[in-house]
Amino acid sequence: MAYENLLTENRDGLLWLTVNRPDKLNALNRQTMAELDAAVGAAAGDPSVLAVAVTGAGEKAFVAGADIGELKSLGAVQAKEFALRGQAIFARIERMSKPVVAAVNGFALGGGCELAMACHLRIASLKAVFGQPEVKLGLIPGYAGTQRLPRLVGRGRALEILLTGRNVGAEEAERIGLVSATCEPAQLREKVEAVVTTILANGPLAVSHCIEAVNHGLDLPFDDGCLLEATLFGVGAASPEMAEGTSAFLDKRKPNFRL
Repeated sequence: MAYENLLTENRDGLLWLTVNRPDKLNALNRQTMAELDAAVGAAAGDPSVLAVAVTGAGEKAFVAGADIGELKSLGAVQAKEFALRGQAIFARIERMSKPVVAAVNGFALGGGCELAMACHLRIASLKAVFGQPEVKLGLIPGYAGTQRLPRLVGRGRALEILLTGRNVGAEEAERIGLVSATCEPAQLREKVEAVVTTILANGPLAVSHCIEAVNHGLDLPFDDGCLLEATLFGVGAASPEMAEGTSAFLDKRKPNFRL
């Protein structure tokens, strides 16, 4: 499928999705959000896609936020619908059974920060800048930023970032747990590909079960989350994947989970 604001490239099973509006700092307008939704949906059902990386075109921005021109014209009901639609699209990313990595190459502000947080992992260029500056517009984040940020960095830190609307540099983002790794800008794609290669060497069912257990378990009481984990552990134990993994370990060889 051809997209207007999104570039796609499948490199050996890693699908790169590049938001391509560099003249607008890759701001998320309705068209771009719809294309992200379609691309993620297609990737979920495509056996040639083993993992997804999301990034932004150009050197300045990952995604600098929502399209302010579109926001300005919204009334209360329209704004709520706008937020719910964006939340649903980002939830689809978060719930992907395949790993999704944000390759944050520049400004990740507002909706861009929320997009990055919806991904399973975030790897950032040292030039990356994160923030939820919506309070400066008289708004709050609408794409689940108030929910994902405290889950990643803790309640107190999240409130400080949300209430001040300040920017967070890449090194601070790594220190507080907002991103898992940083690197020089020229090394970002290579770093993402190396992390994905490490993930894809593991059992794909086990990887998807880890994603499911964490995503759903965070919303459950602890004991219920443990029950979910035990259930998924049982499903995995009955799979050919586990048979291959344990046999390879005992045989002192590398497992081949993708026979």
